[in-house]
Amino acid sequence: MTTRVLTGLIEDLRAEALTLISLLEPLPLLSWSVDTPAPGWTVRDQVAHLAHFDYVTRLSVSEQQSFNDLRDGVADLQTYVDGIGAANAHRTGSEILAWWREENQLLREAMVVADPATRVPWFGPSMSLASKVTARIMEVWAHGQDVVDALGLERPATERLRHVANIGVRAFPNSFRTSGLDVPEQSVSVSLTAPDGASTWTWGSPGAANQVAGPAQDFCLVVTQRRHIADTELSVSGDVAAAWMAVAQAFAGPPGAGRQPGQFRR
Repeated sequence: MTTRVLTGLIEDLRAEALTLISLLEPLPLLSWSVDTPAPGWTVRDQVAHLAHFDYVTRLSVSEQQSFNDLRDGVADLQTYVDGIGAANAHRTGSEILAWWREENQLLREAMVVADPATRVPWFGPSMSLASKVTARIMEVWAHGQDVVDALGLERPATERLRHVANIGVRAFPNSFRTSGLDVPEQSVSVSLTAPDGASTWTWGSPGAANQVAGPAQDFCLVVTQRRHIADTELSVSGDVAAAWMAVAQAFAGPPGAGRQPGQFRR
C-alpha cells in the first residue's frame, strides 16, 4: 500500500464526514431526537456511534494495547454497540456533533502518521490500515444514510461509494458465515453504474452465471442493509446471487436486521 493511495483514502474519509457534518450543523434541537430507521436509534445515537467508534478506531491504530484492553473488556459486542447511545443521552446534539468532529479529525491525524504497513486489530480479524480507513468511510456513509432517511434530507451520491461497494463485494463470504450459512463455491459478478452515470465498476467475471447489476448507490444501500433489494433497481441473476443479496452485510458483527420491503419504496 503506497502512501499516496492511503492519503487519498484518508481524504475521502474527511470528505465523507464533512458531507454529513454540513447536514447536521443546522439541525434544530428536536431533530436530534428523531427516530431513525434503525430500531431504537435516534439521530443523536447515530452520531454518537460514529464519534465513539472513531475514538475506538484511533486506539486500534495508534494505541493498540489500549484498544486490546478495551476489546477484552467487552463481554457482548452487540450490547456494547447498542449501549453507546444511552451512555451519551445526556449530551445535546451540538455537543455530540462537536465530539464527533474532534474524534474524526484525531483519527485522521493518527492514520496519517501511522505506518502504512501496520496491521490494525479489531473486534474481529485484524486488517490493513487501508482497509480500516475504507471501513470508516463505509460506516460514516451508512450511518449517515440513517440520518438523511430519518430527516428527509438530500445527500447526492459520490464516487466515494466505490469504497463502500468494494467492501460489500469483499464481504461476500463473511455475509454467509455471519448468517450461519455455508459459503457458496460459485462466484458472483458485480457490475455497477457509477454515480456519474458514465462509468461502470465491475468485480468478477462478466460471464458468470450469477450476477448483480444496477446503480452503485442501490448496491451500497443493500450491502449496508439500508434498503431491501425489492426497493432498488438492482438486477439479480442466479440462485447464489439472490441468496447473497438476502444476507449481504458489509459491516462486522452479528447479522443485521436489515430493512423491510416497501419501507423506502421509490
